[in-house]
Amino acid sequence: MAGWEDVTLTSADMRRWMEAFATAIASNRDYLTELDSAIGDADHGINMDRGFQAVREKIQDAPDDIGALLRTVGMTLISKVGGASGPLYGTFFLDMAGPTAGQAEIPARTWVEALGSGVDGVIRRGKAERGDKTMVDLWLPVLDSLRAGVANGQDFTKTMTAATQVAETAMQETIPMVARKGRASYLGERSAGHQDPGATSSYLLVKAAAETFT
Repeated sequence: MAGWEDVTLTSADMRRWMEAFATAIASNRDYLTELDSAIGDADHGINMDRGFQAVREKIQDAPDDIGALLRTVGMTLISKVGGASGPLYGTFFLDMAGPTAGQAEIPARTWVEALGSGVDGVIRRGKAERGDKTMVDLWLPVLDSLRAGVANGQDFTKTMTAATQVAETAMQETIPMVARKGRASYLGERSAGHQDPGATSSYLLVKAAAETFT
């Protein structure tokens, strides 16, 4: 068992995280697009796959600086991914770069702090709140779960596993919601009954982190 104080994450870990997520997005490309076809532009999987294949190439030569790597991810997504996903995910990673700038390795708790900065960026950029049927509905409970694990000194692996389970539940809880933001909001009540694509890709990102870091 390893507590949060005992775990350090390196730039190599971050690169592996991004590569694992790129693989997960590629594997779920059609599924994400299918979800988006019901309440969006039917391009979430296509756009995310294109963006993260570009990320995979860009980070191969990234320096041993976690902040610089995450900034590269963010800038690549903004330039390569269309629709709302590019700006939102791009902002997420750009804001994660702040707390990790200039560091080749960080305590695991700093990664959670960086996630918090990323989520704050998404909220600021998308003007979304809990209950709007967006990726924010997944990230807020995941952050609560991770922060509780850090504060209580829980085992790192158990906390990451629990956060993944929280993410899966939060993803599924977007199904009955009525969208209040983005293209899905145009459907009004008809958006209920469909799982949010952004929350789904965010679940894959949380799951990739747990699988990579533990």
